[in-house]
Amino acid sequence: MNLNKLKPISGDASFRKFYRNKKNIIVFSEKNNKKNLLIYDAINKILIKNKIKAPKLINQNYKSNQIQIEDFGNITLYKKLKKIKKKKLVYYKKIIKLLNSIQKIKTRKIKTFLGSNYMVPKYSKKILLDEARLFLDWYVPKKIKKNNQNLLKKKLILILKILIKKIKFSNKTFVHRDFHVSNLMIQNKKLCVIDSQDAVFGNIAYDVASLIDDVRLKTSIEFKRILLEEYIKTNKKINVKNFKNDFEILSVLRNLKIIGIFTRLSIRDKKDSYLKLIPYAWKLIEQRIDKDKKFIELKIILDKYFSKKTRNKYEN
Repeated sequence: MNLNKLKPISGDASFRKFYRNKKNIIVFSEKNNKKNLLIYDAINKILIKNKIKAPKLINQNYKSNQIQIEDFGNITLYKKLKKIKKKKLVYYKKIIKLLNSIQKIKTRKIKTFLGSNYMVPKYSKKILLDEARLFLDWYVPKKIKKNNQNLLKKKLILILKILIKKIKFSNKTFVHRDFHVSNLMIQNKKLCVIDSQDAVFGNIAYDVASLIDDVRLKTSIEFKRILLEEYIKTNKKINVKNFKNDFEILSVLRNLKIIGIFTRLSIRDKKDSYLKLIPYAWKLIEQRIDKDKKFIELKIILDKYFSKKTRNKYEN
């Protein structure tokens, strides 16, 4: 299909491009990243197989680096929640119910549209650390003087490794890995899941942290507490102390990663629109590490090198 004749639609923070024709969404990927299209569809197939509403594959033209998928329209849950002041909890209870269903998925292997097998990877501690390193690789060089960077990076790596070792739960749960209201659509009053290609088997607390400490949608610390308790209510067998421990650590790691990714998007990909979200990512980190003993070393080093002014400032 000639994409030049189609109007592009706003996509995610990835290298993919999205277009809409009369019936479907066309997903395009550059040649060196087109394997992502296989994974994109494979994860959607796993979700659909487990009765989760996700985009079906309509057609594929892998040679031309594109696939056609089901169109869920334009109404994200983010747009819906931004418009309403009351009844937010009603929607979040539905999201938690959906997340419970996603977390019950056991399917690890599925056929791609080319006939090859795709195995959902595990969210190893190495991957967690590598993702947190994005903060060091992209944000630190932009904000810290060159002669201070190496020492800061060494100190932070050591602290992050210690935090990761404190994680309690093993990688047994299906994790969307970017589970927030901008990746949930509403079609015929049903919740639909998009942007699932990074799914892994990982920690049960990860998607909960992604949902509650969402950098895109600001909510009060009290509302976050209520949401966490609502989730815990739905998992009565869970060790609450261990769960909250992992939730807090994973939230901090995720938001450090996000700051790094948004900085990289600006520097490398010339996508500056995400920079405005960095101050709130910092606030989310502050909320989790403040007055929590396991984060003492992290708080000391972040306070030493990153002032309030630095955290609240974003620029191209």
